[in-house]
Amino acid sequence: MKKMLKIMALLLVITTVVFAAGCSDKAAESTEEGAVEEAPIAAEEESNVEQSASAEDMPTYIVGTEAQFPPFEIVDSGGNVIGFDIDLLNAIAEDQGFKVEYLDQDFAGLIPALQTGNIDIIASGMTITEEREEQVDFSEPYITAGLALAVTVDNDEIQSVDDLQGKTVAVQTGSTGYLKAEELKDAGVIAEIKDFPHVNEAIEELKIGGADAMINDLPVTEAFIAVQPGVIKIVGEPLNSESYGFAVRSGNTELLEMINAGLENVTASGKYDELLADLPNYMEE
Repeated sequence: MKKMLKIMALLLVITTVVFAAGCSDKAAESTEEGAVEEAPIAAEEESNVEQSASAEDMPTYIVGTEAQFPPFEIVDSGGNVIGFDIDLLNAIAEDQGFKVEYLDQDFAGLIPALQTGNIDIIASGMTITEEREEQVDFSEPYITAGLALAVTVDNDEIQSVDDLQGKTVAVQTGSTGYLKAEELKDAGVIAEIKDFPHVNEAIEELKIGGADAMINDLPVTEAFIAVQPGVIKIVGEPLNSESYGFAVRSGNTELLEMINAGLENVTASGKYDELLADLPNYMEE
């Protein structure tokens, strides 16, 4: 009997040990499985943290623009600055890994603001000229423009610059149209220049008869005519050929190189052509 009890006790000990070992193995397996399941979540969280940190590390540049120059710059109904220049620079910034914030101000104050460091970039349909190149550094040209002479649709008297003798011309302050008008006035061709901070004001002056003609950038005038036909018309040949560029402070080589590299990539990708095809639509905002 005692022998039987010893055997049963031994079997009980063996059973307890085996059971404990089995539980230990299952716990270990459960722990390993849990680690495998949680790993992707941890990796995802780490990726999100890295992306957030990367976004925070991206430099931000203040962009000066005169947002009343459709279709290149305009303020939409929500108060946002939009337009061809804005979309193009946004695409460049995305390509080069920096952020931009836009500051709306008068065109004539853009270069002084850049020189004093209040802004970092000018994106405002700014024509590249020798005089401006002495004050700022321009990117590669991103659009070819020129100056157009415009009159009201019922004006058959003015057909070209030759017909501006003694006339009044509306222009935008600080623009190349303004410089051309001054040149014509100094030459004794036109009698008076009426300049306005914004191009839409120059167009309005022409519409109401306060000026006989307007000298303004060709693509802007064409875009206005496309949206509001039957108001003004372009007469004669373009007065010159010019190109727009983004501007940075003189000597800011690093930023200039990023803009040029981004412009090249955006053009190569086909994005530039998409934006260019959408040009007249900005006039409808």
